Amino acid sequence: MLANVNQRTLLILKNIVASAVVKGWSALVVLLMVPLTLKMLGAYSNGVWLTISGILIWIDFMDIGLGNGLRNTVAKFVALGDTKKVRMAVSSTFFILTLIIIPLLLLFCTFIQLTDIYSLLGVDPTVVPKLDVILTVALTLTSITFILKAIGNLYMGLQLPAVSNLIMCLGQTLALAVTFIAYTLGCRSLMYVVFINTLSPLIVWSIFYPYTFTFRYPQYRPSLDHIDKQMSRQLCSQGVKFFVLQIFSVVLFASVNVIISKLFSPSEVTPYQIAYRYFSLVLVAFNIIAMPFWNATTDAYSRGDMTWIRNASRKLDIVVMVSLAILVVMVLLSGFVYDIWIGDEVKIPVKLSAAMAAYIFVLVVSLRYSYILNGVNALRIQLIFTIIATVAFVPLSWYAGNTFRDVTSIVWVMCIINVPGMLANAWKYYRIFYKDKTSEGIV
Repeated sequence: MLANVNQRTLLILKNIVASAVVKGWSALVVLLMVPLTLKMLGAYSNGVWLTISGILIWIDFMDIGLGNGLRNTVAKFVALGDTKKVRMAVSSTFFILTLIIIPLLLLFCTFIQLTDIYSLLGVDPTVVPKLDVILTVALTLTSITFILKAIGNLYMGLQLPAVSNLIMCLGQTLALAVTFIAYTLGCRSLMYVVFINTLSPLIVWSIFYPYTFTFRYPQYRPSLDHIDKQMSRQLCSQGVKFFVLQIFSVVLFASVNVIISKLFSPSEVTPYQIAYRYFSLVLVAFNIIAMPFWNATTDAYSRGDMTWIRNASRKLDIVVMVSLAILVVMVLLSGFVYDIWIGDEVKIPVKLSAAMAAYIFVLVVSLRYSYILNGVNALRIQLIFTIIATVAFVPLSWYAGNTFRDVTSIVWVMCIINVPGMLANAWKYYRIFYKDKTSEGIV
């Protein structure tokens, strides 16, 4: 048991260090991409791109929770030493994802052709031509990537989130490099930006597929012979809760850009996104540290090591307090940072920065408990409050936006509606790991 504890903790530390390097570079890439695309497209078209990218996030969450179900299943059977079950889980996941995405892509493309996209997104057709073609290209490339991303969930289940982070980082880096080349050559249309940013990750994931299943883990290579009905049902049953969490979370996240674009203008999406990307650096840093605890918790729980889970979780409390201090400093320095980062292209008021910092802190505290709860499949309480928050967000944000005529009011709505879920996660965590004597409370 002690050897398992030490190995688990050491693996977490290695992944934190490796992820810190990868995510640090990834954050730099994102920071460089913001002013580059802004100069390449201008505030209006850049706002349209940010709105499109928010919509594309919806694709990633259409896996009915299979990705997260796979990572928990892999972690469980690796802990039990059952290689065959791991391969069955991987094979079944790839098969189901393929069955999901093909009809969805056809449905999306049909919707685009039959709908007035310009009116729906509040976009001026004289400024952004061929929006239907742009969306179709983006959705097609993103849908193919959708299937291959299961590779990342495999690595997470193997307690190697740093590898999954590396794959995503390489895709972002390739996109930045090609975008810079396009900018230099004068290819500055929205179509180029969308094509580059959706094709680049697809190329990287396509390279890692043969690397993973031919050279690194051939014992887990997906095959038709290992697709299993019972395993598929188990993955779907486990994944459906993750799916509901994901779908409501993405509706909440992606609808913000659409609401801002519709209530104000696509150009107002830009300051919101810049403020979000600045303060979300804290969220990225927190995820680097906290993410490895998810499947390490699955491993520890499968082995009955509750003491390790409690001790590891206390360390996350320290990280939360450090995050709060950093967010306060970031607000104080926000004006200076914006001037260096984007110059005078876009003005971002301090009140928007303060609201965004508060929102990010609520997410950090909530995730501090969510990652541990996810590791033991304790999802019901998260489901309830995520659904409530999502349902409440659209009318409340619409009311706040029309009443105050300020993007900051929408950010405060996002913050307020997430507080109950944060408190519920904390309550559920302490009930499971400090009050309940059995696993009956885990739902």
